[in-house]
Amino acid sequence: MINIEKIIESREGKTLEFKRDISSLKSIMKTMVAFANTAGGILIIGREDDGTIRGVSDALQVEERLSNAIADSIAPAMMPEIEIFSIKGRQLVLLKIAHWRGPFYLKSEGSEQGVYIRLGSTNRKAGPEILAELNRFILGVSFDQMPCGETDENNLELKQVQSVFQSVNKPIDKEKLETLGLIVSYAGKKVLSNGGVILFAREKYRNQYFPDARVSCARFRGTDKSDFIDRLDIEGSILDAIDSVPKFIMRNTRLYSKIETFRREDIPAYSELAVREVLVNALSHTDYSLTGMRILVSIYSDRMEIQNPGMLPFGMTMEDFKAGVSKVRNRVIARVFRELGLMEEWGSGYKRIINSCRSGGYPEPEWIELGSVMRVVFYPHPEAAEERIDNVPVNVPVNVPVNVPVNQRQQWFINRIQRNVMVSARDIAGHWKVSEKTAKRDITDLKQKKVIAFSGAAKNGSYYLLSAE
Repeated sequence: MINIEKIIESREGKTLEFKRDISSLKSIMKTMVAFANTAGGILIIGREDDGTIRGVSDALQVEERLSNAIADSIAPAMMPEIEIFSIKGRQLVLLKIAHWRGPFYLKSEGSEQGVYIRLGSTNRKAGPEILAELNRFILGVSFDQMPCGETDENNLELKQVQSVFQSVNKPIDKEKLETLGLIVSYAGKKVLSNGGVILFAREKYRNQYFPDARVSCARFRGTDKSDFIDRLDIEGSILDAIDSVPKFIMRNTRLYSKIETFRREDIPAYSELAVREVLVNALSHTDYSLTGMRILVSIYSDRMEIQNPGMLPFGMTMEDFKAGVSKVRNRVIARVFRELGLMEEWGSGYKRIINSCRSGGYPEPEWIELGSVMRVVFYPHPEAAEERIDNVPVNVPVNVPVNVPVNQRQQWFINRIQRNVMVSARDIAGHWKVSEKTAKRDITDLKQKKVIAFSGAAKNGSYYLLSAE
């Protein structure tokens, strides 16, 4: 059952949009097309951008106009659920659009130019690569299963394949290569699949067909990318990154010592198990059809980010991911990873990451879908952060007065504001596992020190950073 009161208080996003009225029907139709193509969504008519409940004067007439516009404007035929609700004496019209195989498009713009997808809280026209991905989704074929037509089976680096599978005591032969989808039939001959090229082709062919199927690592001096300390473009296939990335992280972060009952324990700045899980997930879920984008590992003074090209698979939301729903983007790569013991049960990765962080006392990572990329942000262990607290001004954004001492929770809060993320005391409490009362004290302290201020109404306003004096 739809909880309309809760939805009305929510922010617009990938699966939610508000409209004050139906004066711009084309904009509404674009949103419905984008929802249907991406992950479904809810559209509510009668709410202002600032949260004010405006309502509609004649809900039945609005429903009829919307039904006619949908039939006239969208193809293939779309049949959303339309409901009328009353809140505070005002009527709202709610449309619930399911994700379905399309692609859906605006008739006025045509089947190629009229396709839209949802990126964050905006509707974007689908380019050629996204259209191709939508069509593959309809056919039930992943990009890495498709033949790389100009190759042949001799382009495979067979010694590497044998070495990798021997390391897990599994035999490999031509039949197994075909079963795994690394070699496929195409135009009467055997060729490598896209996944076969990405994983095991000779370097010449990997670089020729998928030059961006690689991982780049960087260590920066502060909290932004203005000053490099170290960088590494990992050579070889994406499998080589599984060993090389942790080594880069180890040499660019510190171990912190904790002594209890006469025993010394070395604590890595970031959970090694969680980082490995996120890295494997990034390698297996990257959209390798996108050109000019690669997997990035970025280490800053206050956090680490692992970012891969590719939005969530069509039909999937962040809530689905966290609930353990699994949708495989690259079936060949995922199957090879499972054969090699790099991936376990489908959909269990998020749970293992969270459990690893909680058991080790690490802050939980953040997953952020940024347009056509997915970013996971790690924060260092509190024990690791303790050694930096006296020098916090080095890591605090440049417009915070350098003589203002802040604790780790406050630093985290400031950095969220700097990146234009709306945060509150509840977010501090949830992220750092402290009481909301403690979180409010942190915020009050920052306001008294003139580091931050609040703007707007209590429900819909936000914090911002004050300039240094």
